[in-house]
Amino acid sequence: MQWLAHGFHGEMKYMATHGTRRARPAELVPGTVSVITARMDYLPQGTPLDDWQAVEFERLTRPGEAIVSVYARGRDYHKVLRARLAKLAERIAEEVGPFGHRAFTDSAPVLEAELASRSGQGWRGKHTLVLDRSAGSMFFLGEIYVDMALPESEPVSAHCGSCSACIDVCPTKAIIAPYRLDARRCISYLTIEHGGPIPLELRPLMGNRIYGCDDCQLICPWNKFAKKSALPDFDAREGLTGQALASLFAWSEEDFLRFTEGSPIRRIGHERWLRNIAVALGNALRAGESGAAEALATRVAHPSELVREHVVWALAQRPSPASAATPAQTAGSPSPTT
Repeated sequence: MQWLAHGFHGEMKYMATHGTRRARPAELVPGTVSVITARMDYLPQGTPLDDWQAVEFERLTRPGEAIVSVYARGRDYHKVLRARLAKLAERIAEEVGPFGHRAFTDSAPVLEAELASRSGQGWRGKHTLVLDRSAGSMFFLGEIYVDMALPESEPVSAHCGSCSACIDVCPTKAIIAPYRLDARRCISYLTIEHGGPIPLELRPLMGNRIYGCDDCQLICPWNKFAKKSALPDFDAREGLTGQALASLFAWSEEDFLRFTEGSPIRRIGHERWLRNIAVALGNALRAGESGAAEALATRVAHPSELVREHVVWALAQRPSPASAATPAQTAGSPSPTT
């Protein structure tokens, strides 16, 4: 409630809409007595576990490459995890008989991270995500609210110690204090949840990130223990990894809908997709990336005022002959701590 009172949720009005039901499961689903929590690893099966964090950080040094958050490169996790939770509920019913239940995965007013940490799935890191000693934080969370009493599992102790890597690495300084995130500054919020113009002062800090941001997870020492997904669903789709910004900027709305079918990316729509890429192209232009200005010029007369405004801003980022962008301006890609 304090977090909401500070306005840290930005435009995510749904965070405040349901009031105490978010923290009181029995108010959301009457009859709920216990909550079963679950998690599912999502690193693509082809991920090189020995240096995957360094591989991802390296992408930030290539200003012309589009970066989509790892979790969003495959199938929409809502569909995958919800189906698995439904199957789990069926198997429970086979053992105990019919019971009242409802499954969630980032789909209702549920305090997922808090439920996960209280039930022993991990502890809350300073970036507010759930961390596990044997799996890092690269996993999705889900819950089944049930109407039967179950033995409580114990929470685990926290193991962040004095480490502040996630706070220090955040490009926009969205983690304003340990365990406190101002979503309005978070690149994931800006590229996914935020519907309007991206604040001018934050645009240069976004680099080539066009959907989400993984930096606070990439830098975390515990993610050297991250696990690959047991399912192929989260393998990266062709065209969403290692793709040139200019290529994705050329997608028509029909292309966007076709290539993002079944993907979580589709929810932001083509207009925000172009907005995000325009910002990244502006940052690439400042870094001297060839072809960025030509790509931007193709959308100068786009029907959307939102897109046009970001394109105009991006074109204005062309460096003067006397100036040169530094790596810190274009990428901000530290090596993961060990």
